[in-house]
Amino acid sequence: MAVLLQAFGVSFQRAGQAVFEPLDLSLKAGQAIVVLGPNGCGKTTLLRLLAGILSPFPGRVERHAATAFLGHLPGVKGELTCRENLHFLRRFHGMDGLEPDRALARVGLAGLGLRPARALSAGQKRRLGLAGLLVARRKVWLLDEPYASLDDAGGQLVDELLTEHLGQDGSVALSTHQRQPQIGPSVEKLHMAAPGPGEPS
Repeated sequence: MAVLLQAFGVSFQRAGQAVFEPLDLSLKAGQAIVVLGPNGCGKTTLLRLLAGILSPFPGRVERHAATAFLGHLPGVKGELTCRENLHFLRRFHGMDGLEPDRALARVGLAGLGLRPARALSAGQKRRLGLAGLLVARRKVWLLDEPYASLDDAGGQLVDELLTEHLGQDGSVALSTHQRQPQIGPSVEKLHMAAPGPGEPS
């Protein structure tokens, strides 16, 4: 399987203190890694390092495929409609995914294309963020708490999207402290420890 992303001895420091111990990580096509651990152990920081939002210190990250990051917040523009948000992502990242209306229907937001994103509920905003993954396809998905604000049906939707993505030789690294992904037996778990005494939370 092709390696899509690699991390070598990565960590991150705040005020001179390591957030977590340096670690190695490899994401291959068709592979999912679930990052687990208590609040403050560095799950979000690790995903941001892998995405290139933060720079590791020490260590390095090598990305061999297009990467998408979906944070704990959905990352949508409230003044734009649902459809306009998705059109923006298609123009920015590429046009090789689903059409916006098809993506909205896939995540359970059919008929809401003209609704301003600010008028959506928290769960609907999360679904709109998921639709953003579908309109501009990228091989690597880095998802921070993708089940947040979703009911059971929304959690099942996330599992379905993950399964489809992995079946198309994509890869996923996600953090969660709620629902555990139901995407087959091949999921690898990465347990991160809480910061030690004197380290930031």
